[in-house]
Amino acid sequence: MDSAAPLLDTAFWLTVAGIIALIALSAFFSGSETALTASSRGKLHAQADKGSKGAQVALRITEDNERLIGSVLLGNNLVNILAASLATALFTRLFGESGVALATLVMTVLVLVFAEVLPKTYAITNPETASSLVSRPIRLAVIVFAPVVGAVRMLVRGMLSVFGVQTDPTRNILSLREEIAGTLALGHSAGMVEKEDRDRLLGALDLSDRTVEEVMRHRSQIEMVDADAPPAEIVAQALDSSHTRLPAYKDDPENVIGVLHTRDLMREVHRLVVEEGEGRFDAIARLDVMRVARAAYFVPETTALDEQMRQFLHRRTHFALVVDEYGALHGLITLEDILEEIVGEIEDEFDTHPEPGLERTEAGDVLVDGAMTIRDFNRATDWALPDDVANTVAGLVIHEAQTIPAEGQVFHFHGFRFEVVAREVNRVTSLRVRPV
Repeated sequence: MDSAAPLLDTAFWLTVAGIIALIALSAFFSGSETALTASSRGKLHAQADKGSKGAQVALRITEDNERLIGSVLLGNNLVNILAASLATALFTRLFGESGVALATLVMTVLVLVFAEVLPKTYAITNPETASSLVSRPIRLAVIVFAPVVGAVRMLVRGMLSVFGVQTDPTRNILSLREEIAGTLALGHSAGMVEKEDRDRLLGALDLSDRTVEEVMRHRSQIEMVDADAPPAEIVAQALDSSHTRLPAYKDDPENVIGVLHTRDLMREVHRLVVEEGEGRFDAIARLDVMRVARAAYFVPETTALDEQMRQFLHRRTHFALVVDEYGALHGLITLEDILEEIVGEIEDEFDTHPEPGLERTEAGDVLVDGAMTIRDFNRATDWALPDDVANTVAGLVIHEAQTIPAEGQVFHFHGFRFEVVAREVNRVTSLRVRPV
């Protein structure tokens, strides 16, 4: 006992206190790294808007992640190495040569539990709160370690450049859009986000990546008015149509000279019948369609949907004719078509012709109309058919088959089995699809 007493002197207790303090610092650096990298910048912005100074500092220091991580890792390694050195010296003094192994074991347990797992668990559970708390001292550490971190960054970039790797610390690894999309997908898989909500939000995000050509109504499906037809026929067609706007052409359907709005047409008929006081049929016979037709609005097929929606709102119109690169009529698009990419199919009491749909069979197959867009098909089934080479399911099959398939033909690609159920002339009208 007498020989052991001098070992427990002031130096011993100072060393123990130093080791504890260094482990606490290691826990601080470890937790700070996790909190600042796991915190949502959106939530930090919300806290900063409410007046949180810590959140404001956290936003500033996370703008340069490379500098932040370098400073935190430098501080963490310094305190861990110093704590391990002090522990080795202390245990060697107490237990001799076996103290090295004992110090390694004890420090491993202490650092793992108290300096890594515990602080990081708290930080990952409350990342924004923890970020606000540690942001100011971490900012000080970033300033103090700046010269060393700067030298290390230059060394690392130089070594990476030897292997042809270029780094850009100002660029986020994931764009904001991809981050939101990933969060929605994760939330849906965890059951926290409904499929309909996910589809709407992703639809809004995708508007900038989708073009008018992908969602327009093809010219073969456009209901048009012949401007040279008798006025009574034009009035009857307008009243029988489920659409309020009808393109008017002259001589050839490609030669669109205006757009006839049912309200404008009825207003003109009312003026002729009531205001002029003439007979009903005589008044309609004197109807000049081009007098009430509005100028056609043409847009290129490559216009992005978000830009086209802005144009609709700016021009205060909901209807546009789509032309290809040669100026030929390709189809038409409405504001409703763009909104349907976000909220899904919009139907009213005048929609007498339902959009192409799908039907699930008891065998697990899906019977789908060939004209259904791949995007709508994926949203309805939660599958992932590629939509970069074709807009419709039938178009995808024709593209992959490199021919117009016959009824009964079966194809396998992209992990799915496609069977042609029906075909009309050169158009595939129905398919049976199932995962392989």
